[in-house]
Amino acid sequence: MTGLPVVIVAGLHADARRAAVDALLRSDPGAVALHHDLSEGPARGTVARTVRTAAGGVVAGGEAPLVNDCACCALREDLVPELARLAADGACTLAVVELWDSVEPKSMAEVITEHADPQALRVAGVVTAVDPALALPYLGCGDDLAEHALAAATTDQRTVGDTWARQLEYATVLALAPGADSEEADDTDHALLAQLHPTAHRVEAADPRFAALATAGFDPGAAADRLHPASALLPQEADESGVTTLVWRRRRPFHPERLYAALEDLTCAAARSRGRFWLADRPDTLLAWDAAGGALCVEPAGPWLAALPDAAWEMVPPVRRAAAALDWDPVCGDRVQHLVFTSPGLDTEGLTAVLESCLLTDAEYAAGRGAWSAVRPSSFDTLLDPTTQGVTER
Repeated sequence: MTGLPVVIVAGLHADARRAAVDALLRSDPGAVALHHDLSEGPARGTVARTVRTAAGGVVAGGEAPLVNDCACCALREDLVPELARLAADGACTLAVVELWDSVEPKSMAEVITEHADPQALRVAGVVTAVDPALALPYLGCGDDLAEHALAAATTDQRTVGDTWARQLEYATVLALAPGADSEEADDTDHALLAQLHPTAHRVEAADPRFAALATAGFDPGAAADRLHPASALLPQEADESGVTTLVWRRRRPFHPERLYAALEDLTCAAARSRGRFWLADRPDTLLAWDAAGGALCVEPAGPWLAALPDAAWEMVPPVRRAAAALDWDPVCGDRVQHLVFTSPGLDTEGLTAVLESCLLTDAEYAAGRGAWSAVRPSSFDTLLDPTTQGVTER
């Protein structure tokens, strides 16, 4: 393959992240690690950049100006030019991008793919470093990043839990902290990681296989498809070491008012839940469900394919069409309730009962769409207004 291989290492667990980066540096004599420290960006007006090696420590440094009062924006502007400089230098054979704590790898992988010369740079892997003993506490943390000095911009409203979930689920390799099999990390912690991201390679950073897995290749487009609400590769049902994943699928639409009334109970029922669903009064809109740390984000994710004219299907990506075909029903088309809940101590019977109670009754369903749309006004109206860009309930 042509181009300097780039491995992105992300994660809120800073010690685990640094161990993964150091392991990659030791695996290749020509490897360097590029890191942007965003912690003091807003105060300094710049973002500090360092380049280091395994043996020689810091070999270069610099600063990137703040962009729109956003440290993460400064990182996006500075990352590709710095990687291109390393590629042009010729001495570097592996570039390891160590992301700052709350930076999500998806945006950085897409920046490199979209803006770099593929003959000069290629994303060879995306790794999220994990301390298994911290996985559940971080996933269950509903605090804003700003409360922990982890916000990447003054407007950053993300929480610790949802940021950690996205970091975890985007990577194809989870680099476990050294000693991940110690008494601090038990079987429950490992079962939680396995159920949250069953297709990821889970390997200790000190394992000889780690570097090969981390550089095996990465397709940002496929990764985005894997997480998109319309075509997400959601976990399957599982029950191990006290951790359970419930997959709940139904065809009948939700009654908007009953679902709205149950949002708090459903959000707090599991450490992590996500998927796609539909409301009776919005039968053409695919809605995304994304919850972690007691916070829920619900937002429109485009139309169901059953709501589109046949001619429009040619403009839909093949992955989306394939997902719709797998979900197809003669009556509902690809409209489906597909929600997945993962948590230790999950009350599957109670959760299922709440979900079932939110569906249309037999009589309501038999009344047809004309009656469904009469459920107005809907509590979701304001929450799903385009100007709000989704709703977060806590």
